[in-house]
Amino acid sequence: MIDLRLLREDPDRVRASQRARGEDVALVDSLLSADERRRSSGVRFDELRAEQKGLGKLIGKAAGDEKAELLKRAEQLKTDVKAADAERDAADAETQELLQRLGNLVHPDVPVGGEEDFVTLETHGTHRDFAAEGFEPKDHLELGQLLGAIDVERGAKVSGSRFYFLTGVGALLELALVNAAIAQATAAGFTPMLTPALVRPQSMAGTGFLGQAAQDVYHLDKDDLYLVGTSEVPLAAYHMDEILDAERLPLRYAGFSPCFRREAGSHGKDTRGIFRVHQFDKVEMFSYVLPEDTQAEHQRLLEWEKQWLTSLELPFRVIDVASADLGSSAARKYDCEAWIPTQGKYRELTSTSDCTEFQSRRLSIRVREGKKVRPLATLNGTLCAVPRTIVAILENHQQADGSVRVPEVLRPYLGGREVLEPVAK
Repeated sequence: MIDLRLLREDPDRVRASQRARGEDVALVDSLLSADERRRSSGVRFDELRAEQKGLGKLIGKAAGDEKAELLKRAEQLKTDVKAADAERDAADAETQELLQRLGNLVHPDVPVGGEEDFVTLETHGTHRDFAAEGFEPKDHLELGQLLGAIDVERGAKVSGSRFYFLTGVGALLELALVNAAIAQATAAGFTPMLTPALVRPQSMAGTGFLGQAAQDVYHLDKDDLYLVGTSEVPLAAYHMDEILDAERLPLRYAGFSPCFRREAGSHGKDTRGIFRVHQFDKVEMFSYVLPEDTQAEHQRLLEWEKQWLTSLELPFRVIDVASADLGSSAARKYDCEAWIPTQGKYRELTSTSDCTEFQSRRLSIRVREGKKVRPLATLNGTLCAVPRTIVAILENHQQADGSVRVPEVLRPYLGGREVLEPVAK
C-alpha cells in the first residue's frame, strides 16, 4: 500500500498513477474522504474520552444537584464515546479496504499505455537463419516428443489441459536449469531458499496477489490456504511483522518452488505445448533494500537476468513494461523476452519488478536505522521459469536431425552432455 501522507499531500500524483494504470481514479477521492472521516472521528473520540476522564474526577468532588447533572452528562458521554468509537472503527476499516485496492505509484519514467505500448531498451544476440541452414525449425513440442522429453497427452489425461510430464532428458534438463540458476544466484550473494507452496491469506494479500491477479490464484477453501503463483509470495512474507536492522540490508534470497496459476484470462492462448501451463517450477530472486536503493537494485536484478539468458546463448530483448500492464505491486517492471523461432516473435522469459515500499507496508516489514524505524523496499526478479526456458532452448538450439545442442553452462549439470539426441521418430 502507499503512504497515506503522500496521498494527502499530493493526491494528483496518485490520480495520475491510477489513470496510467487504467484503474479507477475516483478511488483516490473515496480514499481521501474515508481518511478524513477516520482522522476527524479519531479526534472526536479522543476529545470525548478526555472529557469523560475529567468528568469522573469532578463527580467525586460534587454533591447534590451539581452531582446529579454531572452524572447525567456522564451517561450521555458514555453513549457518545461508544458511538464515536464505532464511527472511528468503521472509517478506519473503510480506509484500509480502499487503500488495499489502490495500486503502487507508477514510476514517472514508465511508458504509459497497455500491453503493446512497452519500450524496447536493448536487444541481445542474433536470430538464426534456419533457411540458410537448409531446414525448417520444429516447435518445442515436436522437438520434445522426438527427444522423449515432453508428454502433454498424458499430462492432460492425468490432470487436464495445460498440464504435462517432463520425461527422460526433459526432466534432466529442468534439474540442470535449476541447479545452474541457483549456482549463479548463490555466486551473486543470494541465499538459496526452498519455500512453501501454500500460504495464508495475509501473505497472499500482503504481496498484492488478491487484487487484480486474484482470478489466477488457486484457493483451498477447506484450509483457507492459497497455492502460490510464484515464490515471491513466501519470500516477501518471510520477514512479515519484523523490524530488520539496516546493517543487514540488502537481504537477497533465491527461492525455488512449484508455482500454480489458473491462467484464467488466457483462453485460447498458447494452448500448444508447455509455454503457458497451470503448474511449473521457477527460481525467483527477491531483495530487501533501503527505499533509496531500489532503482540501483532493480538494475542489478536486471543485469543478473541478462547474464543468465546470455549464458544460455539465447537471443533476447529487454522491454520497459507499460503502465497498464504492471502488476498492482510494481512501480516499474522490466521483462526479458527470448526469441521463439517458430512463433517469429519475442516472448517473456524473465521479469523484474521494483515494488518500492508497497509490499512492506502491507506486510508490516520495517527497517531500524539508529532510533528511526520506517518501511523498507522490496524487489523481485524471475531468474528461471523452467518450462518457458526449455521452450526457448529447444527451439533456438535445435539441429536439422531433431537433436538439440546443450548450452555450455548446462553441460556440467548434464554429465558433460553436449547434445540431446532424438529417441523416437
